[in-house]
Order: sequence, then C-alpha cells, then structure tokens
Amino acid sequence: MTTLLLNGRVHSPAAPDATAIAFSDGPDAAVVWLGADDTARSEFPDADVIDLDGAFVAPAFVDSHVHLTATGLSLTGLDLRSATSREHCLTLVAEHARRHPDGIIWGSGWDESGWPDPTPPTTADLDRVLGNRPAYLTRVDVHSAAASAALRSAVPGIAEAAGFDPQRPLTADAHHRARAAARELLTPAQRRAAQLAALDAAAGHGIVAVHECGGPDIGGLDDWQALHALEHGVEVTGYWGEAVQTAEQARALIAATGAAGLAGDLFVDGALGSRTAWLHEPYADAPHSCGNSYLDTDAITAHLLACTEAGVTAGFHVIGDAAVAAVTDALRLVVDRFGGPAVARCGHRLEHLEMVSPEQAADLGAWGVIGSVQPNFDAYWGGPDRMYAQRLGVSRAAALNPFALLASQGVPLAFGSDSPVTGLNPWAGVRAAIHHRTPGSGVSARAAFSAATRGAWRAGGKRDGMTGTLVPGAPASYAIWDAGELAVATPATEKAERWSTDPRSRVPALPQLTDEAELPRCLRTVHRGTVLFEDR
Repeated sequence: MTTLLLNGRVHSPAAPDATAIAFSDGPDAAVVWLGADDTARSEFPDADVIDLDGAFVAPAFVDSHVHLTATGLSLTGLDLRSATSREHCLTLVAEHARRHPDGIIWGSGWDESGWPDPTPPTTADLDRVLGNRPAYLTRVDVHSAAASAALRSAVPGIAEAAGFDPQRPLTADAHHRARAAARELLTPAQRRAAQLAALDAAAGHGIVAVHECGGPDIGGLDDWQALHALEHGVEVTGYWGEAVQTAEQARALIAATGAAGLAGDLFVDGALGSRTAWLHEPYADAPHSCGNSYLDTDAITAHLLACTEAGVTAGFHVIGDAAVAAVTDALRLVVDRFGGPAVARCGHRLEHLEMVSPEQAADLGAWGVIGSVQPNFDAYWGGPDRMYAQRLGVSRAAALNPFALLASQGVPLAFGSDSPVTGLNPWAGVRAAIHHRTPGSGVSARAAFSAATRGAWRAGGKRDGMTGTLVPGAPASYAIWDAGELAVATPATEKAERWSTDPRSRVPALPQLTDEAELPRCLRTVHRGTVLFEDR
C-alpha cells in the first residue's frame, strides 16, 4: 500500500500537537497515522513524502447552502457587488453590455442599502442604457430583481402577479416568473460553464462538498438535472424546495429528483434586504409592510408531517420572526404526532434562521433541528448602522443571527455562504461567526470551524463521527493552507500568539482570524484522495 506523508502543522482532535499526517492511497484513501515529524519517516520509510514547509493541514470545508448556477453566472458574467451608487451600477451594466453584445444581460449583487441615494435601478434606467435588450439583475439577497422592459414583456401575465411593479424591482411571484423567463434565455453551454466555474471556485477555497438548494422557483428542474449530470470532484448534495402533502408524494419526489431531502430554499418568506422577510412587526423603513408569507402554518405542518412519516429530511428558508414562529409551531405539532426521536432522525433543517427567540432555540435544540446559517450575513449587514438596522431598527437588528444562543441550546450548526449572496471563502464565514457584530452572539473559533466542516457534513447526512475531521480512519478529505506566519518555525512561547488556541490546552490549533489578519490561502484541496485544486 502506497502511503502519502505530509509534514506540516495538522489540525486533528486525535493528536493536537501533530506535525505529520499519513494517508493511504486509492479510492478509499483515509488517514492512517498522526504524529511527530521526527518519527514520521521511521514509521513510514517507503512513503511518498511532501514537506509542507510549515503549511497548515486541516479538514476540507463543506458549504451547507449554495446556488451553483447563479454563483457561476456571477463569476463568469456581471457581478454588481462593487456598485457604489445607482449610476455606478448602471455604468457597470452598460460596460458589460458593450463587451457582450448578444443575449440576455444576467447580473447579480447590487445592494442599494449602502448607496448615498438608496434607490434601486428602475425599468426605465435599464432601458435607457440597454435599449430593447432583456436584462435580469438580482439584488444581493436574490429575493428581488430589476428587469428591463424587454424581459418583462416576455413573461405572460406578469403585471397581475404578486410583487409586480412597473418600475421598481420585482418581488414574490413576479420575480419568480421573471427569473424563469431569464433562465430560458441562457444556453446550455452558458449554464454548464457557470456550474463548472462555481465548482472550480469552491475547490479553490478548500471546499470539497456543497449543499445545492434548488427548487421549481429557483433554478428549475432542467438546471437541477444538468448540475447533477456534471462530472466534478466537488461533491454535490442537493435539496429540492418543493412542498408536499403526503408521505407518498414525498417519496415520489425524492425518487424523481434524487434529492437528499425536500428542504433548502422552500420559501416560508423572503429576505430582509428586499423587505420580503415575514415579520411580526412592520419594517422600520417601511411601516406599511410586515413582508411576505409564502407558506402558512397548515402547509408547513403538512410538509413536515409527510416528510417525517416518509423518513425524509424536510426544511425551509426562514428569516423573519413570524416565519420562524410558523415553522416552530408546526414542528411542535409534528413532535406531538411522531415523537422527538423520529423528528431528530430525519435531520430536518432550517436555512438562515436569523430571528429566533431563546424559547424557540431551546425547542429546536431538543428536537434535533439543524440550523444551516450564514455568518457572513452579519459581517455584511449587521451592526448599528448597516442594512439590518435600517430595515428593523437597532434593537431588533442586534438580535439577529444569534449563533451563541443556538449553540448553547444544542442546535446543530452548519455554516454556508448562500453564494452568490456572499462569497465562497469559508474562512471569511468562520471569522464572521467568531467576531459577530453583536457582542455575545458569536461562537468560539473551534465551534465555528466545526460548523464549517464536521457540522456541515452532519447536516448533509454524514453522521459517522469521523467525516469532517482528521483522525485515523477518516476519509482523506483535506486542504493545505498558507497561513502566513505559520510557514516559519517559531518558539513555543510565540505559538499562542500566532494561533487562536494555545497548544498546551490540547485543543487543535487554528490560524488567527482577527479582522486585521490575512485569511489563509488554499494551496491544495483533496477529496477522498483525489486532488481537486492545486495552487501551482
């Protein structure tokens, strides 16, 4: 048996001080040994040895919530996250149109909440710079979109759909219809290129598995099938967001789609940025509105009952406090019917889970409901003067994304990016969870890293206790990182300053993730022994 031996700094709970790790070779490649660098060569005299010169070896990441086609379209097309004003946004659109004179203009990422004049692009604005060309430009949260007149005219009955406005960005059903029409204008080649670009980007960030959140209102069945037909080393676990009424329907839909669960972005509500998250009290900057509800408690309960009876993972997109209340009320009815253990065995999961009370967190923890959360939401929009505070007021905003509360109540956490909403870099998410903008709402570095690795594997159904760690017997799924100063040997007295955990604590170390520190750079990504990415 060929053995690969890496000499570097290793993150492993089995050997916190390990400076070497050995892997078996072949399709079932796994960790076979951990130990000190000075004994590694005598233990494995015939091994293929790679000296990492102080680089950091850690379990590979899993992103628990992505939209791969949309991510790839932002990577290969028009990314509007850099827009600093409406006019700047329109300039970026016009420049992209000049470079790409044919086909639909598909863009994403504009966020008016940080502009001097927080007015989104209008239909007239787009027509002024694009003429009679179809354009679909999603807001950063992907729950509303500016659309040109040419695209709107291609959607039958859009003017009667909920969420329609002749000039303002589309929301709700009008947005879903426009997105479906925009998808139809993409060629299969464009879609394939976007999906491969997203998977390649994931591998380049040390990610070996992603949870794709699809559904009829998101990418549609054609997009779903094309994605799952791709051959790529990054593992894709798919969740299909479509509600069912009976266990038979649940089983049939799982069989038809090959999904891991009827969960992910099954929308109970929308997003705070688009003012479509479902709230108990009105928005601070829109006193006439409490947002949108797309599923009521009866529909939520029926879906959970059906999936639990069928033994299928169920779940929902929930952001507003009214949405969270509707789901927790429904879960309580399901627990009363089937019992807590039956609910926990299904691995039901809630995406985003931003506005949750202590009582709700305690219930979710007791029922084993997984929180699939996005720490970068807080990094982007948290704090007293950013979008959350604009939409909700400072007091309500400070209670959002309470990771410490969820963890303290036993809610299993899995971290994701919701890409393209936020970037794929998992270290940024780990850092955001540690340095929460609301004091007391963050978690430890160890807990944050676990939620982005082992916790995300668990959310996807891998519950063997080893996957997502580097312990003997665990799959050879890891990433190698340039973590700056760690490439240079340092005295033991300095190690505690350069790593987030003192080695004397016998807890695996992690790179420093302060706001000022440069995030680690991926050098190699390996999944089950196969190299997916290498920085040459």
